[in-house]
Amino acid sequence: MLYKHTKILLCHSSRMNVVWIILCCLLCFGVCSDGLSGNGSSRPAVVNVGAIFTFDSTIGRVAKIAIEEAVKDINSNSSILHGTKLVVKFQNSNCSGFFGMIGALKFMETDVVAVIGPQSSVVAHTISHVANELQVPFLSFAATDPTLSSLQFPYFLRTTQSDLYQMTAIAEVIEYYAWKEVIAIYIDDDYGRNGVSALDDALATRRCRISYKAGISPGVTVTRGDVMDVLVKVALMESRVIVLHAYPALGFMVLSVAHYLGMMGDGYVWISTDWLTSVLDSSPPLPQDTMDTMQGVLVLRQHTPDSENKRAFSSRWNKLTGGLLGLNSYAFHAYDTVWLVAHAIDSFFNQGGTISFSNDTKLKSVEGSNLHLEAMSIFDGGPLLLKNLLQSDFVGLTGPFKFSPEKSLIRPAYDIINVIGTGVRRVGYWSNYSGLSILPPETLYSRQPNRSSANQKLYSVVWPGNNVQKPRGWVFPNNGKQLRIGVPIRVSYREFVSQIPGTNNFKGFCIDVFIAAVNLLPYAVPHQFVPYGNGRENPSYTDMVRLITAGKFDGVVGDIAIVTNRTRVVDFTQPYAASGLVVVAPFQKLNSGGWAFLRPFSAQMWGVITICFLFVGMVVWILEHRINDEFRGPPKQQLITILWFSLSTLFFAHRENTVSTLGRMVLIIWLFVVLIINSSYTASLTSILTVQQLYSPINGIESLKETDEPIGFQVGSFAERYLEETGIPKSRLVALGSPEEYATALQRGSSKGGVAAVVDERPYVELFLSNQCKFRIVGQEFTKSGWGFAFPRDSPLAVDLSTAILTLSENGDLQRIHDKWLARSACSLDNAELESDRLHLRSFSGLFLICGIACFVALLIYFIQILQKFRRTSKAEVVSNGQSTSRSKRLQTLLSLIDEKSDKSNRGSKRRKIDRSVSDDNIENDLERDSRWRESQVPSQNEVH
Repeated sequence: MLYKHTKILLCHSSRMNVVWIILCCLLCFGVCSDGLSGNGSSRPAVVNVGAIFTFDSTIGRVAKIAIEEAVKDINSNSSILHGTKLVVKFQNSNCSGFFGMIGALKFMETDVVAVIGPQSSVVAHTISHVANELQVPFLSFAATDPTLSSLQFPYFLRTTQSDLYQMTAIAEVIEYYAWKEVIAIYIDDDYGRNGVSALDDALATRRCRISYKAGISPGVTVTRGDVMDVLVKVALMESRVIVLHAYPALGFMVLSVAHYLGMMGDGYVWISTDWLTSVLDSSPPLPQDTMDTMQGVLVLRQHTPDSENKRAFSSRWNKLTGGLLGLNSYAFHAYDTVWLVAHAIDSFFNQGGTISFSNDTKLKSVEGSNLHLEAMSIFDGGPLLLKNLLQSDFVGLTGPFKFSPEKSLIRPAYDIINVIGTGVRRVGYWSNYSGLSILPPETLYSRQPNRSSANQKLYSVVWPGNNVQKPRGWVFPNNGKQLRIGVPIRVSYREFVSQIPGTNNFKGFCIDVFIAAVNLLPYAVPHQFVPYGNGRENPSYTDMVRLITAGKFDGVVGDIAIVTNRTRVVDFTQPYAASGLVVVAPFQKLNSGGWAFLRPFSAQMWGVITICFLFVGMVVWILEHRINDEFRGPPKQQLITILWFSLSTLFFAHRENTVSTLGRMVLIIWLFVVLIINSSYTASLTSILTVQQLYSPINGIESLKETDEPIGFQVGSFAERYLEETGIPKSRLVALGSPEEYATALQRGSSKGGVAAVVDERPYVELFLSNQCKFRIVGQEFTKSGWGFAFPRDSPLAVDLSTAILTLSENGDLQRIHDKWLARSACSLDNAELESDRLHLRSFSGLFLICGIACFVALLIYFIQILQKFRRTSKAEVVSNGQSTSRSKRLQTLLSLIDEKSDKSNRGSKRRKIDRSVSDDNIENDLERDSRWRESQVPSQNEVH
């Protein structure tokens, strides 16, 4: 420090006398000696801090008092600085960027360790380069320009909230009210341009945008006429949501001119940044005529949480100012900024820091100039002081005062204010933590952040024009320009859209729906229809929709299908007609002819049933013929028995009884299968004979893909692209231009140069089939879409027309328009079913499987029993003969055992014969006894006489 003062005195030795040199040296020596006593480090008696801002500005008037009061509080507090006196030297920038820069440079020639300010963002951009070079921290409580980045300017600290957050809050308010376009009026300097740029970015992330930017010169020569020229252009724009980002003097002029032009009336939305609340909070009540110019305006204010310290300071402030000057948020930030500097300097001394300066070698090249730049020196303790500033953590009047890793104040928040009558009303809060809320942000920090749309809330607002209903936010520009609505020139299906010959007017179902929807809107929609197409074939609707993005059309009306590739570039209204691709094909009737009784089952099903009948009959014969006389006899008789038994089970009329357990098990399962088959056949045949059945070899889009036959589509329809994307070669696609071409191509068929089927949207197909009874829709609708009107992205007209279309649907007008244009006499085959519901094998596979398993198990058990008996018989023959038999004899023995009648069967047969004989004898004895009894009851002839 002594070295610096000595150098300054030598540079100006020609102008100063020796006495002053000695006094300065003694003064410096005294300061240094005093600084040696202090908590283990060299603490000077005085620490100088600079402050630069405009004293007579809205912010400057309150900031000067707040800074002075903070210095008093710090110097009277023994717990901080520990005897070192904090001195703040003021420089007035006089509302000038140039003088602000000069004042900041003057501080660089003195021994200030930090500068509070500058107030202006323009000055901050310039002086921050000097701060970086000389390592002197600048702490601004009012420069909100978001481009004052801590990366570019590490020695610039913002002790207030950046406009980055303020513009985010405005963007979320705009999103909350569902507005899509805004107009920005701003002061055309670094503060205004960069703030509006931040707003544009914040809106873009929410699918909103600034439709027009109106910059106003920052000079003092701006007149009401200049502002009026800007606002007249704004009044001709479509958007009615206006964001005003300016300085107080210019801002009040804009509001006054807007009120004069009628732009503060019903339908307008004005949102002001916090320049307006800084005036409203710090000034005494404004004149009524000034308040009238801002009725209904939404304003933002930096949020400062309520606290005991804040209330005490406000009470003290009223005593200081006599109630003539109010407190705004910038006063609180200025007060806390001084405390931030004091805490950082105290930590600086505690860490052994000393206040010393050194020459900047880069300034030697400019020595000898009249600027005396060599007087500016580098603050050696600047890096340590900057570190302490960033690490400060205390609770001030603005709440917790702490920097984030991005060197911004933590917990940015704003109050949302509504100007009403002679005062203001708070309608909610915004915080970077939880968005819009009616609760103070500090009450939400203890909860989990919830940014869902349902959680975003604000109180009701009184808008310009004393309107409590949310303004629509846009109107049609009052510049005589009509909307250019593109309409396709169709050459087929003209019931939907058709041009009136010799005019640019159109008629049809789609046109009537559009006109009816427009008539329901609460405002006029001046428009003109613009034909699109050559009149020889239907135009490409995709190309027509893309012309909206090119600016040729303001909208497209017609039978426009809402498909993915179109929704990527435009917005559609609510669908007014259901649509989707279907397949149309020829058909033939199937329930005529003498062989209709065979149709309930497919050919495969008939074959499997026949095989199963024979197989079951064979299985039952194998299981029964050894023990059941009804299944024995000559081979011819046994074959007849098998066939008869198999077929008779179909009617449950089989005469033969089963005796074996295995045979009965197989028969029970088979009869259950026959019952199901019989019932299904009866039901299907009944349906075939009572309901008209149609047949087509094509079952839908999937069956079309598996063939190589040509497929027709309508010219201009999106069906062509869809079919290509599903893998169908373009060589198979045939363009058809009219319903007559549809009918001709389908009647010819693929073998005669026609098509196998036509793929088109359902509304066209229904109109085509209303008088073409030789074709039908096959399969299901394989796409789901609808018809809507197309408009540019984020167009508010699309939203309003969607509401109108829903109203048409609910009140029945949409159906009446449909019946007017599309109601036709349908063909007389409404009760016909295309493609008979035949019963296929897969429907009964489970039954046949169960039956087959039962037969297999029964046969397995049977043959195991036969083999066991064969093994015993072979052993007995070996014992009796004394030698083993040959292979042929053993096979003969096995076959004889299979065909041999079982003894059990003989015994059973004899027992049945004996029982039958005994039964006959008993009957004869009973008859004889009965005859004798009758004879005994008849008196003889002699007795009668």
